[in-house]
Amino acid sequence: MFDALTEWVIDVVESLGYVGVALLVMVENLFPPIPSEIVLALAGFVASRGDGHLVGMILAATIGSVVGALVLYWIAAWFGAERVRWIVRRYGWLLRLTEHDLDRAEAWFDRWSNVAVLLCRCVPLVRSVISIPAGLRRMPLAPFTLYTTVGSLVWNAIFVIAGYQLGERWEDVEPYADYFQLVVLIAIPAAVMVFLARRFLGGRSSARPAEASTGTDDRRDESR
Repeated sequence: MFDALTEWVIDVVESLGYVGVALLVMVENLFPPIPSEIVLALAGFVASRGDGHLVGMILAATIGSVVGALVLYWIAAWFGAERVRWIVRRYGWLLRLTEHDLDRAEAWFDRWSNVAVLLCRCVPLVRSVISIPAGLRRMPLAPFTLYTTVGSLVWNAIFVIAGYQLGERWEDVEPYADYFQLVVLIAIPAAVMVFLARRFLGGRSSARPAEASTGTDDRRDESR
């Protein structure tokens, strides 16, 4: 199936050029199974053959990235944070999530939203997902668009230039993208485990002093 998808991507890029690159990258933001690395590397190869300009391919990919991110942003904004809170109140116990956890996550995003959007646009797997909390929190559109554009420009330029330099060996960029994605797949669960460990261990340690102080108070009352 992946080979068939790659062949389809090749046909779209070669037949539509800049427009095809922009459309494919936009759709990739909404449907991650489309491999953005393949699209971008292929765009670089097409430019190396003289069927397009390197800068033009990077700009087309970046326009597609921004449009796709904005679509996901508006979908999340339409869904709304209140619906998420309702889900957490009703089903959060399944994941041991509370509204307090949601408050902390929202506070973190509100504080670091610009950095989060900028950096996550350069990270596979979460490149598109970062648009969801941004939309839910209704992050101001101007900085969201700015940092999405900058982060997407960096990511797109890396792979388009790689495809341009590799030429007919443009598909060799895929294994490196896979290694990078593997690192992220390992790093994300590790970060989640650290968060959970801190949450549960921190909760237990804070509960012990409270229990100790309660016992002391009881003994004082008895002595009186």
